[in-house]
Amino acid sequence: MTHEAVIGLEVHVQLKTRSKMFTRAAAGYGQPENTLTDPVVLALPGTLPVMNKEALDKIIRAGLLLGSEIAPECKWDRKNYFYPDSPKNYQISQYDQPLCRGGFVEIELPGPARNVMGEHRRIALTRIHLEEDVGKLNHGEGVSLVDFNRAGTPLMEIVSEPVIHSADEAFAYLTALKTVMIYGGISDCDMEKGQLRCDANISIRPAGSTALGTKVELKNLNSFSFVRDGIAHEVRRQLAVVQAGGTISQETRDYDGQTGESKSLRSKEMAHDYRYFPDPDLMPVQVGEEWKSSIRAGCPELPFDKQRRFLKEYGVPYTITSVLVPDRNLSDFFEEAARLSGKPQAAGNWIANDLLRELGSAKLALAQSKVRPAHVAALVGLVDAGTILSPAAKEVFVDMFQTGELPEAVVARKGLKAETNLDELERWCREAIAANPKSVADFKAGKESAINAFKGPVMRAAKGNADPGRVDQTLRRLLAG
Repeated sequence: MTHEAVIGLEVHVQLKTRSKMFTRAAAGYGQPENTLTDPVVLALPGTLPVMNKEALDKIIRAGLLLGSEIAPECKWDRKNYFYPDSPKNYQISQYDQPLCRGGFVEIELPGPARNVMGEHRRIALTRIHLEEDVGKLNHGEGVSLVDFNRAGTPLMEIVSEPVIHSADEAFAYLTALKTVMIYGGISDCDMEKGQLRCDANISIRPAGSTALGTKVELKNLNSFSFVRDGIAHEVRRQLAVVQAGGTISQETRDYDGQTGESKSLRSKEMAHDYRYFPDPDLMPVQVGEEWKSSIRAGCPELPFDKQRRFLKEYGVPYTITSVLVPDRNLSDFFEEAARLSGKPQAAGNWIANDLLRELGSAKLALAQSKVRPAHVAALVGLVDAGTILSPAAKEVFVDMFQTGELPEAVVARKGLKAETNLDELERWCREAIAANPKSVADFKAGKESAINAFKGPVMRAAKGNADPGRVDQTLRRLLAG
């Protein structure tokens, strides 16, 4: 390649708090327009902001999870601009003293195959700061209406270093970041509700160069797929401009995920255009070691750390851990089932395959499932003891998912206990051998697959309740005699 892409992402994450950043007005989504407001949100004369400590706790937790340095003191600044969705005509934010500096997001790139772990990289962060969200413009035919329900919601901005070099890396970064935020209880990160939003700064430079090119900001990337597609589109556009002898303009562009095209919105603002200055109504925040320690004590194990532990401690294959780990509740469910059963690989298979399949079909969340870790552990035990066979176990799982009965009760009710009468099994095997003389001759002539001709009749005679291993062993003994 003659050029390489250089990408930095600015991710805005709405914090999961009961009230807004500087007032007791409720934070939420889906309420009638302009009902989650109060005089502070609407910037009525004489109102003063008061900080939301829960929001401060959550940005500190985010910084700790992402390896950031937590500043001993941060302050609030006014970012001045006029736009209809900002009732104060400024946004309370953090400029030169953010709460968190540095850190990283660990990502996994696609592996050479779906069942193989890909390369892991650390994407460095510049900063994480806290601010208040603005309202939302609803555009109609010839009119734009403002809804201030979102205004004032605690908003965390996570800024990466310009060290991402492909659309796939950007996609992996967002996926990993979202998982960490949900694990930490920091945000639900629902993009449809505006809880996670992303802008991408994209430039290209000659391969081997270390200088940064002119960057273009891409906005309105409202899904991870649109982020990936939009970045790929912008890189192609910039390459085409350069290859045609043109120059890249520093600007903000709007990407339309439906058409796959972008258009220029405006020239890109610089920091000095916002006329930042310290907010005179808010005191600086000091973060002591005791405050950080109390939050650190409640931080969960990071997703990739948990995945590495599952691989090493439980011996669960990568394909299963990749399903279990991204969902914290599901991974906790698995650990409990693994502890109760003593068979983590078997428990993981039932959860990642059968439980998730049934939940998807029923359109239920894990918390709504009648199957609990004890059900899975008991089923693993029945199969391991030979009490039921795998086909019957599948039937038992579906039944207990619907009824909530323990597997022992389902087995007894449906008569699914495996056949254990060895004399009867041997009789069925002898009958199958006697009925298939050609297959007997083929097997004795060295055709290993010929033994399968006897297994079907034996399993039919046993109504599926014979141990396949024991059937194979008995047939080989009789054929050798």
